[in-house]
Amino acid sequence: MGQPVRIAIAGALGRMGRAVALAVEADPALALAARFDRPGTEGGAEGEGLVPVDAALAAADVVVDFTTPAASAELAGRAARAGVALVIGSTGFDGAQLSAIAEAARKVAVVRAGNFSLGVNMLMGLVAQAARALPAQAYDIEVFEAHHRRKVDAPSGTALMLGEAAAEGRGVGLGQVARHARDGITGARPEGEIGFSVMRGGGIVGEHSVVFAAEDEILTLSHSARDRGLFARGAAAAARWVAGQPPGEYDMQDVLGLKGR
Repeated sequence: MGQPVRIAIAGALGRMGRAVALAVEADPALALAARFDRPGTEGGAEGEGLVPVDAALAAADVVVDFTTPAASAELAGRAARAGVALVIGSTGFDGAQLSAIAEAARKVAVVRAGNFSLGVNMLMGLVAQAARALPAQAYDIEVFEAHHRRKVDAPSGTALMLGEAAAEGRGVGLGQVARHARDGITGARPEGEIGFSVMRGGGIVGEHSVVFAAEDEILTLSHSARDRGLFARGAAAAARWVAGQPPGEYDMQDVLGLKGR
């Protein structure tokens, strides 16, 4: 076995940052090279072992980032200049932030995914298959998701991925058929609409269901996350994989070999 892939972790003081550190330390193919968080957090009891971002990038082959859209977009530019590959798990990006990440991916390999779970990525394939087989005039599609009260974006990145899979299965763009909220007198549901329903509360790690509802039957495809370690282990697998890839923007289905390039 060759040298371990050197990993830097952004947002190291956060829940996912801590979980990723444990996953990296448990993987003999990876080495935890550096941890960093917001500027000024280095030193002291909580920030013990943290380094500035430039020092972290200089020490790493790959940086794993579960922070915020703005922080991830800025980090992407710095990582590209440093020649460091990226694994990005943040969600809720706007167009300018996605453009910044795409620009970085012209110089380094970037894995960006709304969910790093093997089960969720398998679910996406099942949703697309069901959407192809079940006609829009008979089956309404609703994506349900629930997360902890601290999650700041909605719908979740995973819910949007599932909506995209359903839309792809039906041969339409999600933007043409998505419905993100219902309130008041909404009228009858349009044919082909893909709806999103959201819950935020407690400590829910992640619950996602895609419902295909007809007049006489309901098909539900679902996934439940029980521990953040699930996503951290997926991010560690993505870090192993991306270290050997050419520049470009990839997702977890590339990592898992579920689609060709």
